[in-house]
Amino acid sequence: MLRVGLTGGIGAGKSTVAARLAELGAVVVDSDKIAREVVEPGTSGLAEVVEAFGEQVLTPEGALDRPALAARVFGDDQARARLNAIIHPRVRDRAVQLSAAAPADGIVVQDIPLLVENGMAPAFHLVIVVDAEVEQRVHRLTTARGMAEADARARIAAQATPEQRRAAADVWLDNSGTPEQVLAAVDELWAARLLPYEANVRLGRYSPRGAPELVPYDPSWPEQAARVAARIGLATGKRVDHIGSTSVPGLAAKDVLDLQLTVESLAEADALAAQLGQAGFPVVPGLVQDTPKDGEDPGDWLKRTHCGADPGRWVNLHLRVAGSPGWRFALLFPAWLRADPAARAEYESVKRELAARCESIAEYGDAKDPWFAKAHARAGAWAEGASWSPPG
Repeated sequence: MLRVGLTGGIGAGKSTVAARLAELGAVVVDSDKIAREVVEPGTSGLAEVVEAFGEQVLTPEGALDRPALAARVFGDDQARARLNAIIHPRVRDRAVQLSAAAPADGIVVQDIPLLVENGMAPAFHLVIVVDAEVEQRVHRLTTARGMAEADARARIAAQATPEQRRAAADVWLDNSGTPEQVLAAVDELWAARLLPYEANVRLGRYSPRGAPELVPYDPSWPEQAARVAARIGLATGKRVDHIGSTSVPGLAAKDVLDLQLTVESLAEADALAAQLGQAGFPVVPGLVQDTPKDGEDPGDWLKRTHCGADPGRWVNLHLRVAGSPGWRFALLFPAWLRADPAARAEYESVKRELAARCESIAEYGDAKDPWFAKAHARAGAWAEGASWSPPG
């Protein structure tokens, strides 16, 4: 089962995207709908809301008067927190029930307006954010919903900022154009990413990898790595670090996120394999060994490797034992390159030359070994001179 979080600001058109995903076959769990259900007449949720805010939040028929409740809590952080404490646990429990009832090969899309605000992104394999220009959202709210313009702008301002949503978004759907444009984007996302991602997670496989191709440094790589690391951290409760070339600002690299998960032993790494697979990071079978320095015990450089199942984001996850030589060097190497522009430029030159002639990732990795053999000593000398030690 693939778990997808869907969110977006008020008026952005999230419901349009949710409806299309449902048409394509997704199991859509609508948090807004559930939030209405848990405070229907006769429910414990409504009784608790009335106890907290008084009879004035009821209609003459005994149903919840939503505008009256909104007026009561909007702009009052304490009142809103009290309401959330009543509603959110009930919505969460019902969403869990509905998600659990989905088929094993299902794609469950949880439509959650406050996904970003409540820090829920790491709980999903993928987060989709629907967005539109503010003025367009205001127009939609005032025309389609009959909302006063001042109220519409206040609601938009009270929600997460575009920057906060971008930090959480694996997929950003711009709904500023025509409905046909966003629906076409959803169709493509479904076929090219969601369907194969679900199959990969269910079957415990990772996406095929092509030949190495260097691209210019992408300033969004650290943000992308932070999202992936948060998922892995939530799944395992372990420390996760962004390592490798994509963690070095300005360095050209393959568009691959390398992350290191710190374990106490290889036995613990093996015990985490199932959890990581369910989170979307299946294990690469067999023992994997980093290249040891001369005279070191090769056994000290053993690790376990997992790869991401998401066809839209290549991730290599290295599980190494805390304090081991391989663990330390994985942290030291990018720190050295970040501090030494000459070494960084030299490494990029080596990478470009090898990427141009190597036909596979394995060949490319092996071809870098001679340079890395010398880099060990150079990085170590820098660490000693800079009094560097592993972070955390």
